[in-house]
Amino acid sequence: MDIFNILTLIGGLSLFLFGMSLMGQALERRAGDRLRPLFEKLAAGKIAGLLTGIGVTAVIQSSSAATVMVVGFVNSGLMTLRQAINIIMGANIGTTVTAWILSLAGIDSGNVFVRLLKPSSFTPILAFVGIILYMFCKGAKKRDTGTILLGFATLMFGMETMSGAVSGLRDVPAFQQMFLMFKNPILGVLAGAVLTAIIQSSSASVGILQALAVTGQISCGAAIPIIMGQNIGTCVTAMLSAVGANKNAKRAALVHLSFNIIGTVACLSAFALFKAVLQPDFLNDPVSRLGIAVTHSVFNVLCTILMLPLSGFLERLVTALVPDAREPEVFAQLDERLLATPSIALERCHKVAVDMAETAASSLKEALASLEGFSSDLAASIREKEDKTDQDEDILGTYLVKLSARPISEADSREAAKLLKLIGDFERIADHAVNILGSAEELENKGLRLTAPAKEELAAISEAVRDILELSVQAFLKDDLTAAAKVEPLGQVIGRLKEQLRTRHILRLQKGGCTIDAGFAWLDLLTDLERTAAHCSNIAGCVIDMAHDNLNLHQSLRDVRSYSEDFQERYAKYTRKYSFSAASGKVG
Repeated sequence: MDIFNILTLIGGLSLFLFGMSLMGQALERRAGDRLRPLFEKLAAGKIAGLLTGIGVTAVIQSSSAATVMVVGFVNSGLMTLRQAINIIMGANIGTTVTAWILSLAGIDSGNVFVRLLKPSSFTPILAFVGIILYMFCKGAKKRDTGTILLGFATLMFGMETMSGAVSGLRDVPAFQQMFLMFKNPILGVLAGAVLTAIIQSSSASVGILQALAVTGQISCGAAIPIIMGQNIGTCVTAMLSAVGANKNAKRAALVHLSFNIIGTVACLSAFALFKAVLQPDFLNDPVSRLGIAVTHSVFNVLCTILMLPLSGFLERLVTALVPDAREPEVFAQLDERLLATPSIALERCHKVAVDMAETAASSLKEALASLEGFSSDLAASIREKEDKTDQDEDILGTYLVKLSARPISEADSREAAKLLKLIGDFERIADHAVNILGSAEELENKGLRLTAPAKEELAAISEAVRDILELSVQAFLKDDLTAAAKVEPLGQVIGRLKEQLRTRHILRLQKGGCTIDAGFAWLDLLTDLERTAAHCSNIAGCVIDMAHDNLNLHQSLRDVRSYSEDFQERYAKYTRKYSFSAASGKVG
């Protein structure tokens, strides 16, 4: 083996790893929309969780990626630790699919139909179809499908290149001696674990082992411990992903490591005993690509059969290793690990936005209540909720920007844009709640009192703001277009009402009917209530625009306001409900 073979080997290995990464990422994007319904079935029990882990990992072709996803789900509260254990066990079986696909390269037959099963026969066709989909199709899903095919073709080409580069090693005595050393089971396990930890993919390390198998120098006895060690090495990715996560996420990562270590120790002990007692001749025979795939599958299935009844023991073990007292519980709702599965990350963003909307609405209602009966407890609650919405906007906004920068579907992109626009309005509503509270505190601290007409007017405009707040929140929470359509006409009425009440206040002030200090507080209140209504209109407008796939914010509302008979009818209805009689001063 000369320098050119080494360079070819490096190039083949690079293509193989790049193709596997490219294919895995595209598979995750392509399957992302279907992953959440799959995970929702976890509550059915151990077998359902096991099958889910097998299915997801077989689809995305990486147990490391599947386990990192699970760690993220546990960290964000989407999944319990017990559910995660069953998923992780299934992931170990699902990852064996890659080895079976790669073993097809070892098919050797003169039959034309059998030869068509060889990757070298159908890979060029897949690459051709993939490049057409990737370069000439505009849809994200079709481009992802093209990327999957190109990734698979690249990894198979890399596999064939590696196999060709190392084929000459069959005649090198030093190479043979190296793998004779790995007949020591402990050294074999260490070699497999280190290789897999370095490249962070058991599927890739098994593929490399299959490529080396063409030399004929790797015996079954050497390959079996190496395959066992690969399962331990693949845990590195999950362990790294748990750094900075909450205790349950750390436990999920530790489950992956514990499961593979216990399974490897048990199977390695049985293998060593079998080898010592029976000394079978086949352990000295060269292993084939198919033999590696079979060994990989049998080992992982045996580990799962052994550990599945002990899932409760695993849960207790990792709970003892990461006890509750070690660190405070941190509920990380937006875990960056979920960004690898955009549809699930976006759903989590929506839940945080819903919580933010409810918090903002609650703070405004409490602020209106403080005008009727001020208390320090109410003031503390309003300010606490405003702080929470500030924090939510910062964290959620940053997370949505990161999510939007990822390759996501058009529907997910629209939803992310919608949430980015809405969270600012929710935060501003909470800000106005604090402003209203400030007016209530000023009236309370200075002993100021609103006149009887001003109290009636405040009750009227406060009722209108409560109504528009309820409608806008309902429109967002339920994508209720009927509720959204009622917001803008009411917002217009509140804007007109504010100007009417300002005029009435000036008239009272001219007649000496109220004090200047109380008047300043009153005008501030009117401004904050009117601005709150404007933000509610923004929310409803965004819901309507997004329902019509219109990213030009409020274009739909402008159209409705100009041409809709329903708008005019609702505007007239709210005008009658919140109008004042100049003579009586009463709303009605």
